[in-house]
Formats: sequence, structure tokens, C-alpha cells
Amino acid sequence: MAEAFRAALAQAARDAQALISARLGGHDLPVARAMEHAVMGGKGLRGFLVLEGAKLHGVAREAALLPAAGIEALHAYSLVHDDLPSMDDDDLRRGRPTVHVAWDEATAILAGDALQSLAFELCADRAVGPHRADLCLALARAGGIAGMVGGQARDIMAESAETPLDLAQITELQQGKTGALIRWSAEAGAVMAGTDARPLGRYAAALGLAFQIADDILDVEGDAVRMGKAVRKDAGAGKATFVSLLGLDAAKSRARDLVETACDALSPYGAGAATLREAARFVIARDN
Repeated sequence: MAEAFRAALAQAARDAQALISARLGGHDLPVARAMEHAVMGGKGLRGFLVLEGAKLHGVAREAALLPAAGIEALHAYSLVHDDLPSMDDDDLRRGRPTVHVAWDEATAILAGDALQSLAFELCADRAVGPHRADLCLALARAGGIAGMVGGQARDIMAESAETPLDLAQITELQQGKTGALIRWSAEAGAVMAGTDARPLGRYAAALGLAFQIADDILDVEGDAVRMGKAVRKDAGAGKATFVSLLGLDAAKSRARDLVETACDALSPYGAGAATLREAARFVIARDN
């Protein structure tokens, strides 16, 4: 089953990237090339979650691929802006130069802006079906002040705060910064089908938190070459993380417990959710 998951994950990444490239093909501009650069090389986990959730609910893959590519575009935009000198100031992403390094800062800002717009364009396509407005509304909330941007803002504020974040605060921060887009991705198929998204929402809430704990562990134990980005930056900045608050062993244990919680949430779907269960296990076993 792990092999089936890895194949599905790789296919989701290829298909989402191909669709985005096709949409950009008619634009002979540096910013279009920067946008394509930004989406290449990612794991495609969010797009995979959209496609698997859609399959569980009988939504055609051709329709689901549009929001799958959309969430990969939105995620890429967040990384492009996160890497900027005014934010995390990173030179490497997914093993390649970040967009502002490969081009320039202005191009990176515009590429991020355009990737965000492309995400909504893809999700609003008529082929997505009658619930596309609900999907777009949920994406606006997940990507905005109540979700990813709000989490990122809390993260920036924490860097200059006199008192480090406690466990409850960092959990809230990460539920926005990382968890909101993962939750949207997992719930998208149910939204497209017009059915109850709560089981997938519970799955995604645990999955997103496990993902972030795994990221914190990789920042301590990971290899920069495998990660494709700088490591040990959080410790160097004195930043509160799940590892710094819980300790390495307890953080690993917490991540494992969250994976079990995520898998248990999929019980209404039976064997049909086997690949999603493998996705949860992958999140804490990955090396990048």
C-alpha cells in the first residue's frame, strides 16, 4: 500500500504541475517562468489530498484536478513570499534557488501574487461543478487572516516577542500557518460533492499538526541536501517549536499519536481511505 500511495502522490504532483504549466504556456514573460519555477519540485501532498478526497466521494478526477492544481499554486505563492528577504530570507527552496534569487525580488512578489490569483481561477472553473463557489469561499478563508496569513503573522510577531510562545499558542499558530491549507485540501472533495466534510476535516486537523511537528523535527535532525532548504534555522533564531517545547522524543511521540488520530477519523470510509492513511504515515516518515 505504501507503494500505491507514493505512486499516487507522484502522479498528483505531476498532473497539478502540468496543468499549471499549460495555463502559463501562452505568457512569454519572466514572471510566468518564475511562477512555473515556484511550483516545480514539490511533493504535491495538498493536491494529492484533493484528488483522494474527491475519489472517495465519486467526483471525477478531471474536475478535481482543477482545485488540486489550485491549491498547489496557492501553496507555491506562500513559499515564494515566505522566502523573500523581508520574511525568512531563504536562498534555497526544494533544492533550487528561491524565486527572488533566480530572478529578483520584484518578480518574486509578482509571481506570488499571480499564483494566488491562478489558484482562485482554477477553483472557480465551471468544470469544477456546482459547488465551486463554496470551494472558493473556503479557500479564501483558509489562505487569509483566519488561516495561513494569520498564522504567518503570528509567527513573525513571535520572533520579536519578549516571551516565547507556549504549546497552546504554537499549536494555534500552526493550525493557521500550515494546517489551514491542508484541511482545505482534505475537505475539497466532500465540498465538491456537496456532502459532509467533517470526517475529512478531523483527519486533516491531526494530519496538519503532525506535518508541522515533523517539520520541526527535520529542522533538528534533517539533512540540508535532502531537505532542499536550510536546516537548524529555528534553533539558531531561538524560535519556539514543538521540539523546543516538548523535547525531541516527546515531539516524535506526539506526531505518532496524531497520525493514529488521523487514521481513526477515516473509519467512516473503510478500505476506500487506505491511501489517505498511508499519507498520514508518510507525513512523519519523510526526510524532506
